[in-house]
Amino acid sequence: MKIIVLGAGVLGVTTAWFLSQAGHAVTVIDRQGEAALETSFANGAQISVSQSEPWAGPSAPLKLVKWWFSGDSPLLFRPKLDWQQWRWGMQFALECLPGRERHNIVQMMHLADYSLTVLRELRQETQIEYDHLSRGILQIYFDRASFDDACRLAELYKKYGVHREPRTVAETLGIEPSLANIEPHLAGSTFAPEDESGDARMFTQALARLAAGRGVQFRHGLDIERMVTGSGRVTGVHVTSSRAGLRRDERAYAETLTADAYVVALGSYSPLLLRPIGVPALIYPAKGYSATLPIRDPAKAPNMSVTDDSAKIVFTRLGQRLRVAGTAELNGYNTELNRVRCEALTRRARELFPDSCAWDEAQYWTGLRPSTPSNVPLIGRTRYPNLYLNTGHGTLGWTMGPGSGKALAYLIDGREPEVDFQFL
Repeated sequence: MKIIVLGAGVLGVTTAWFLSQAGHAVTVIDRQGEAALETSFANGAQISVSQSEPWAGPSAPLKLVKWWFSGDSPLLFRPKLDWQQWRWGMQFALECLPGRERHNIVQMMHLADYSLTVLRELRQETQIEYDHLSRGILQIYFDRASFDDACRLAELYKKYGVHREPRTVAETLGIEPSLANIEPHLAGSTFAPEDESGDARMFTQALARLAAGRGVQFRHGLDIERMVTGSGRVTGVHVTSSRAGLRRDERAYAETLTADAYVVALGSYSPLLLRPIGVPALIYPAKGYSATLPIRDPAKAPNMSVTDDSAKIVFTRLGQRLRVAGTAELNGYNTELNRVRCEALTRRARELFPDSCAWDEAQYWTGLRPSTPSNVPLIGRTRYPNLYLNTGHGTLGWTMGPGSGKALAYLIDGREPEVDFQFL
């Protein structure tokens, strides 16, 4: 079949890769000049099967009230006159019920675990280098109640074959000696030895280059304006030349591209394209931030990826860089850098790992993470038999990306996916 994939982030590129492997003629459309320049550009860099937990849970409403008036809180809700935001919020409240939380954890865990296996297979097959580490992920806790909750959750993970092992403070420092500065404040940690980390942008761009070499066509600099439908199917996608790339004396290019099947992997922008053709996709952008810092003293920087549970911030070693990422801001499609939230990242990094980085050389970034109320992504076929979704992965797009791409390629190809997951 001839298949058009909309979006060149980690979801779109991995989907295109596996579709091409199955013998399909694939074209990837993206408005940016190359792959992985939006949400996949500078995320937390974790492949964190052990953190397949939705934001929505029984404790979430109280935490949201606590964080409501804090500009640097882990989750910031900025109310707007936007019925989609409020509809998302109401569904989020329903997902906080205990039974829903457990169901969502299991769904996310199955997909994340499968995706890690697919990533390892891809790494072996392609020999892509992306500053990856296979040293596990350490999640640290600063109060006994949070640590006890994590220990109970570890038992659930263990039931499904995911190792997330409770560790004492002494054991925590043995795993990550750079945390010695905060030893008096630690209550314990959980260690996931099979988790990994790596630069999602480097991986995605390298895979895109390999895919192009194998026949996948990448058409960059095109704005995806709308989908065209008829007789119960998608019949085309209308694109124009990216306005950002036009000179004043240039005329806009416009074309309707056609294929046998279409995949929407546009992250937070997916609902804007799907809503006019009557395809529901309850996704809202969760604005995240990151800081990338040059490491000045390797001995004082973490040698792996560390998650600070209290601040919901991750610290990931990427070669001679430290990636600090976190926070979620429900503020529509605003992509302006909020200085308060940026500085909260470097301030926390400095508290945990003093003298480790060149703090005045931070490179800040923000991106819109496509979040469903349950944090379970939308993957599979829609009401149109030739239209498929691969979107809504929230903060775990890098963790679930390779597996999502392969599973969707199997569905489109008429094969049974290798993962236990509730597809559309």
